[in-house]
Amino acid sequence: MVDPLTQTAAATVGAMHRDGWGGTDICHTLYVATPHQETGGMSIILTGRENDYPPGILTVDIDSPGMLGFH
Repeated sequence: MVDPLTQTAAATVGAMHRDGWGGTDICHTLYVATPHQETGGMSIILTGRENDYPPGILTVDIDSPGMLGFH
């Protein structure tokens, strides 16, 4: 699922990309996963590469017990 971006969010993602946080896809993911006023919450990134994300980003390993039927 891809979350749509507002104009402010798109500018933030562009700045993250310019500052070297990764490609626009990674920056979009990072933006959505950080708490911000427009959503009032924080998303979780389900990934096989938890260590690739900066501190403050909530990630869960895709192979964690209970995830995707893995026990």
